[in-house]
Amino acid sequence: MTWKRNFLVVANVTATSDELLAALKARAAGEPATFTLVIPATPFAGGRAAAVEKLNSALEHIRSAGLEAEGTVGNSDPCVAVTEAWDPTRYDEIIVSTLPMRFSKWLHAGLPERIAKLTGAPVTHVVSHPPRPTVETVPPPPHEEHALGPLSVLGWGGHKRS
Repeated sequence: MTWKRNFLVVANVTATSDELLAALKARAAGEPATFTLVIPATPFAGGRAAAVEKLNSALEHIRSAGLEAEGTVGNSDPCVAVTEAWDPTRYDEIIVSTLPMRFSKWLHAGLPERIAKLTGAPVTHVVSHPPRPTVETVPPPPHEEHALGPLSVLGWGGHKRS
C-alpha cells in the first residue's frame, strides 16, 4: 500500500478557484495525496444549500484535474468547521483558501493563524482572486432608418423663407 499525504482544505467562495487548484496540484505532484474539502455553510454566502452546491462543484473541479478528493459541509463558523473536521492522525496539513485581504472576512478575522493555533498543524494559506461572473452580452437592437438623422434638428430653424 502506498503512503499518501492527506490534506484538509477549507474554502468557500474560492473553492473552485484556479489558484487553489494549482496549490493542490503542486502538493500532489511530488507524492501521492488526498484532499478533504470543508465548505463552511456561512450565512453571507447563501447558507447550507449554497454550500452543498459549492461543494459539489468544487469536488467535480478538483477531481477533473485528476486529484483524489472528498468533502463535507461544515459549521457556519469556519474555525469551528475546521476544528470539527481536524484529526491529527488523519491529516498532515491544513490548506486555507481565502479571497485577497480587501475582500476577505476570513483574513480580517485572522483565520489561518487561528486555525494554526487551535490545531497545532502546519497551515498553508492560498490567496485566490474572486470569481468573475460571466456577463452575457446581446447585440444592440437594429437602428431604424429615418429620413431625419440625429443632427437634423439643427436644420429646423434659422432658415429664411423667401
